[in-house]
Amino acid sequence: MARVKRAINAHKKRRKILKLAKGYVGGRSKKYRIANETVIRALRFAYIGRKLKKRDYRKLWIARINAAARNNGISYSKLINGLKLSGIEINRKMLSELAINDAAAFTKLVDAAKEKLNA
Repeated sequence: MARVKRAINAHKKRRKILKLAKGYVGGRSKKYRIANETVIRALRFAYIGRKLKKRDYRKLWIARINAAARNNGISYSKLINGLKLSGIEINRKMLSELAINDAAAFTKLVDAAKEKLNA
C-alpha cells in the first residue's frame, strides 16, 4: 500500500484554526493546541449567544410594552389578553415600536383591548 502524506491537509486545518484565533492574546493566537481549545470555546459561546439574544430582545420588548401600557392604565398581561380577544394579531416587537414611536396608535390598541375586556 502507498504511503499517505497528510502534511497539506494538516497545515490547512491548522491554518484555519489559527485564522479564527487571530486577535487572541499570547499563545492563544500562535500555538495550535491552545488556539484550538480557545476557538472551540468561542464558537460554543457564540452559538449560545445567538439564542440568548432572542430572549433578551423579547424581554426588552415586553418591558417597554408594559411601561407604555401602565401609562395608559392597564397591565401588560391584560393588554395582551384584550388584544387576543379582540382578534388583533400584532407581535411584541411591533407593539414596542408603536409604544415608542407612535403613542396615539398604541393608545388606540389599548382602548380596543380595554373594550373587549370590559365587554
